[in-house]
Amino acid sequence: MSIPFIVRDPTQKEFERFRLILSTYQDGSGQQALTDEQTLPGWRDFERSISIAFGGEAQENKFIFDVLIPDTTRDNIYFGVSCKMRRTLNDTKRNGRVTLELSNSSGKFWQRLGDLGIHQRNYKNKPAEVAKALLDQEKEWHEEVGLKQGGVVDLSRSFYLALSWNAQGEYQLFKFSLSLPRVSSLKWDFPSVTDNGKERSGRRLRGQDKQGTLIEWYGESGGQLKYYPLVKNALWKSEIFHLEPLPVNWNEKHGILAKAKDYFPDRWNSLE
Repeated sequence: MSIPFIVRDPTQKEFERFRLILSTYQDGSGQQALTDEQTLPGWRDFERSISIAFGGEAQENKFIFDVLIPDTTRDNIYFGVSCKMRRTLNDTKRNGRVTLELSNSSGKFWQRLGDLGIHQRNYKNKPAEVAKALLDQEKEWHEEVGLKQGGVVDLSRSFYLALSWNAQGEYQLFKFSLSLPRVSSLKWDFPSVTDNGKERSGRRLRGQDKQGTLIEWYGESGGQLKYYPLVKNALWKSEIFHLEPLPVNWNEKHGILAKAKDYFPDRWNSLE
């Protein structure tokens, strides 16, 4: 019985299958427009490619994990993949960190803080307390679907999977542990900003390790909780790769019009 990809690193053949599946989204079916006819894969296309390539189930809803991969040794048990895709590969090359947006649940984060007596009038005075509440919430969202609480996801073998890319057409895949750093291991603050020559208190929560910023939270501007783990701390990473170029006559044989003709030949021919 084969061991699921989630428990180990993908083989070269498995990774190549993923790369080729991801490459198909250049044919007009991808989320990101490149030209009038050609597209690039987006975050949803990334999730679907992972699901198809590794025998998983794309959730495509508000579930905490984007893809569930069945454990072939246990019935109704899954490994969770939290997929993240950002056009930040050039940043990674420069600073050695990968960008993951963990969540943008502003309302739920503020509700959690409110339960602790923390609100927009006093939260800047309690950076470490705010940080603990946010990271505890992120952890609890995972635990709610874990085996210990009656869920179906084996959290011990689940992870973040980040696809970073750039405008030059380079892509790289990174695998990180779900475990986030201890609040006490980082230095927390709300760094000041300069506005019209005047310095004022910023609204960005920052958690720094010895090398720089590891975690950020934008509580009053979108609610994004961002995580910047170092490449050297990845559980696994691919080499930088490119999408496979489409055939010269791709639009004629495989594009959107070609698909419509192929799927509905009788209806299409009646229109000509």
